[in-house]
Amino acid sequence: MAYVAVDADERLEEGPEGLEFKSFLGTTDGGTQPASSNLDRGYLNNHGASPKGSSGFWTVEFYQPYFEVDTPTVLKRCYTTLLPWSPSYLGALSSGSDLYGPFWVSTTLVLALFLSSSLAASISKYLSAPGAEYDYNFGLLGLAATIVYTYSFGVPVALWLALRYLGVGEWGIVDALGVWGYALFVWIPVSVLCVIPESITRWVLVGVAFAFSGYYLAVNVYPILSSADAKATRLLIIVVAALHAGLALTFKVVFFSYYVVSDLSGGSDPLGSTDPIR
Repeated sequence: MAYVAVDADERLEEGPEGLEFKSFLGTTDGGTQPASSNLDRGYLNNHGASPKGSSGFWTVEFYQPYFEVDTPTVLKRCYTTLLPWSPSYLGALSSGSDLYGPFWVSTTLVLALFLSSSLAASISKYLSAPGAEYDYNFGLLGLAATIVYTYSFGVPVALWLALRYLGVGEWGIVDALGVWGYALFVWIPVSVLCVIPESITRWVLVGVAFAFSGYYLAVNVYPILSSADAKATRLLIIVVAALHAGLALTFKVVFFSYYVVSDLSGGSDPLGSTDPIR
């Protein structure tokens, strides 16, 4: 019987030790590190950064995970907008935006504008004509809701669509809504302070709120706008700044333009004559 020498495959000679299997599922006891959990970022459920599945941004399922955030996280993001010198100022939304905070900030601002404006008007009425009755203007509540919700939701959505048209796609619609919503938080304490019946004080408070909210928008939005075309960036910056200034002026004129007027009914004619002009 004849034997033929056959060269063995080196991989077979290695035996089972030469085989190596890798797991892509992640482990918790060494080896591959598990993916970061949204529970560590303040969310109540461990959803991914963006909803999975075929749900589009026009569906309710797309936004549901962004409302599952705990109260301490929302409060921290709110008061951080008032501390531009804080180390966490720029990273307040870096762990993921939410819609729970912006919604309640806008809703609270609507109520604060109406209540503060009504209180300021009643104080001015009392100081101008003691004993006179004041009729509350509930139309201001609807007007406040229209202005605040249009600005906090309509402007960021319009900006997001414009950026998508310009080819800037790294900024999500939830990120835009989150920035604009939290930027309005400073107007809540300012609305309460504007009850003070002093015109100069109100203008100063409105200017402070305009500066704080504008700066928060600038540091969060400008890095996104800078990635667009130069001409388009300048146009978008002008539009955003004009809308922001228009909001501040609207708040001052519509809700806090009440003045104390002295009663001149018992005084003399300032023209010095009671005869009609001929």
